[in-house]
Amino acid sequence: MASNYRLSCTLPGHELDVRGLARGLFPEGSFVSVSRDRSVRLWVPGSSHGGFVEMHCMLGHSGFVSSVCIIPASDNYPRGLIATGGNDNNICVFTLDNPKPLYVLKGHKNTVCSLSSGKFGTLLSGSWDTTAKVWLSDKCMMTLQGHTAAVWAVKILPEQGLMLTGSADKTIKLWKAGRCERTYTGHEDCVRGLATLTETEFLSCSNDASIRRWKISGECLQVCFGHTNYIYCISTFPGSKDFVTTGEDRSLRIWKGGECTQTVRLPAQSIWCCCVLDNGDIAVGASDGMIRVFTESLERRANPEELKAFEEELSTATIDPKTGDLGDINVEELPGKEHLDDPGTREGQTRLVKVEGKVEAYQWSSSDRKWVKIGDVVGSSGATQQTSGKVLFEGKEYDYVFTIDVNESGPSYKLPYNIIDDPWLVAYNFLQKNDLNPMFLDQVAKFIINNTKGQTVGATTMEFADPFTGGGRYIPGSSSEPVSGADPFTGAGRYIPGSGADTVTLGGSDPFTGKNAYQSATAAVNVYFPKKEAVTFDQANPAQILGKVKELNGAAPEEKRLAEEDLILLEKLLAITCKPFGETPTAPQMETLWKAAHWPEDIVFPALDILRLSIRHPSVNENLCSDKATGQFCSYLIMHLNPQGKPANQLLALRIFCNCFAWQPGQKLMMLHRDQILSQAIELKASVNKNIHIALATLVLNYAICLHQDNDIEGKAQCLSVVSTAIEMVQDLEAAFRLLVALGTLISDDVNAIQLAKSLGIDSQIKKYAAVSEPAKISECCKLVLNLL
Repeated sequence: MASNYRLSCTLPGHELDVRGLARGLFPEGSFVSVSRDRSVRLWVPGSSHGGFVEMHCMLGHSGFVSSVCIIPASDNYPRGLIATGGNDNNICVFTLDNPKPLYVLKGHKNTVCSLSSGKFGTLLSGSWDTTAKVWLSDKCMMTLQGHTAAVWAVKILPEQGLMLTGSADKTIKLWKAGRCERTYTGHEDCVRGLATLTETEFLSCSNDASIRRWKISGECLQVCFGHTNYIYCISTFPGSKDFVTTGEDRSLRIWKGGECTQTVRLPAQSIWCCCVLDNGDIAVGASDGMIRVFTESLERRANPEELKAFEEELSTATIDPKTGDLGDINVEELPGKEHLDDPGTREGQTRLVKVEGKVEAYQWSSSDRKWVKIGDVVGSSGATQQTSGKVLFEGKEYDYVFTIDVNESGPSYKLPYNIIDDPWLVAYNFLQKNDLNPMFLDQVAKFIINNTKGQTVGATTMEFADPFTGGGRYIPGSSSEPVSGADPFTGAGRYIPGSGADTVTLGGSDPFTGKNAYQSATAAVNVYFPKKEAVTFDQANPAQILGKVKELNGAAPEEKRLAEEDLILLEKLLAITCKPFGETPTAPQMETLWKAAHWPEDIVFPALDILRLSIRHPSVNENLCSDKATGQFCSYLIMHLNPQGKPANQLLALRIFCNCFAWQPGQKLMMLHRDQILSQAIELKASVNKNIHIALATLVLNYAICLHQDNDIEGKAQCLSVVSTAIEMVQDLEAAFRLLVALGTLISDDVNAIQLAKSLGIDSQIKKYAAVSEPAKISECCKLVLNLL
């Protein structure tokens, strides 16, 4: 059934393009608009027939404002907050009663062009700098990296922890706990908008003029066509799978049941944004600075005089054929006005007719059963400037993109330009980028000035640019089961790297009455977290390790094979480092170890095991983790974390990283390379080796201990994302326990970390551990964490 939306009201107020709209939280029925004129405006119902009045104007950006969303109500802000992003690279957060920002979020390196809010005050932002960022209150909690071009669309999904980003690289990515879980491909041009349908379905719109309906699992369920140019915005009707879109073809389109049921043309070229209001009306923002509201309600429809004035404004608009939304035009072959005597065949159908030498465009209205004039088609004037938002270059939009020919036989270069830019600076950067002779500076700058008719942005002009665009499993009740492993070369009953009592008890005993004393999960004293000291892997049998080195030495390449005196040096090194306060290892001993550590991956594991034990010694820790050695040592260990590598090497590399935390130089090194180490370590989450999971959990725990002491919120955010990812994969209860202790340590005494953990959905992920009966420390620790969440 055809929709019948008609104009309800037109709202002047903004001086330039209206770039974003968002349904308001308070007052009821309100909405917020943002514009290139740098302002943010709150509109509230102002009359019984559907009009609006401006209640509040907010200023805080130094450039145009391009995106807006509402942050839900909280105890501190029961009316919610307004977040806006702009081309000053900032996000401003406003209350409803102050024209100045409550606070400003800084961190993006280019225009912030998309925003979305979620539970617990979480904010997701997308930027031209190719990243999205997750914010909580006034802090950046994590940065989502993976797109190769501007992130034009972001959306926090109803399911906790899931986020979507759409980019000029033509892809959409699904993120959970800061990690990309899936990439959706199908669009043939930049993805401009995202909208949520259900917990398992979402919509996307693109510069390729299509709308796609997706399942979270990856399938594209439907592709909708109707627009004839870029689609900038998509907004859904609450509680429905119906939606509305706006685009560069001067239209608002209403979609029901996957079909376009109405096309509403507007007297402006770029229809930048739309939002569905509480009562089902649709607010639309456009490049002429106007906001128009459309309604199906007869009570809220504009009076006949206003409707007539709107139709006349539409009919007198001019349409540039270069926009492409009318197809190729051959004036000589166009029919006359009698062509309009035949009814249209579908809603929004366009016909061109020739009237007294001019070309007029008409659109079919199914509800009115008539052709409505939507403007006069003008010929190409040869002007250089394109319509706002039409010029795309390297994933961004510009007011102009010029083609510069250096000479007749030389190559052509593209020069993008916005009217807010200094033509001389743009010319200088253009010449530098393309390695052209600086003598062309005056010529290029004057070319820009001449071809833009000198348009610039002064201090008072308020004109702004528009560059948008089974074995070894855990056995319940086993209090000190050995950490099992296998030598992949010599079979059972042999040396096992790091085997023995590596299952360390983390505060499992009563600190007052001794081990195994009764302890209630609701006891006043929490013995599990925050944990203060790093957990290391200390168990060793030096004789077995050295025996394995001697056995495999013969298989080493000749240039890396150890001489008899080298083996003696390693034996002394093992003896020194296995004693708590032994003598200091010598340089020859360390050189021999480093030589053995570069054996082929099939035989290197006993050398890695010696390295695991040695790094606990303060002088070795300082030697290997010093400033001059950090890059080499870390790169060497990260190499062994390759998911396609040998499990024994993966395990030992993780344990070496854990043991680095034994002394301050190692802690400093681990924190310096935290992002790279954790990003690579979490790739081992799919391993079936429980010892790898325990080592991974221990690494996260040691990071949590350092982060708790430093109160590094960005580091905590990354660690929380790793916990969220790992807790879904680990099967071993000891690994789960260590992750719970890490989680408790991260969120202890930190409200922001608690809120972020909740926004990631970690509370629902860990609830199952509250029912574990043996060992009791699992459920006790879990309940204490849940109490904080």
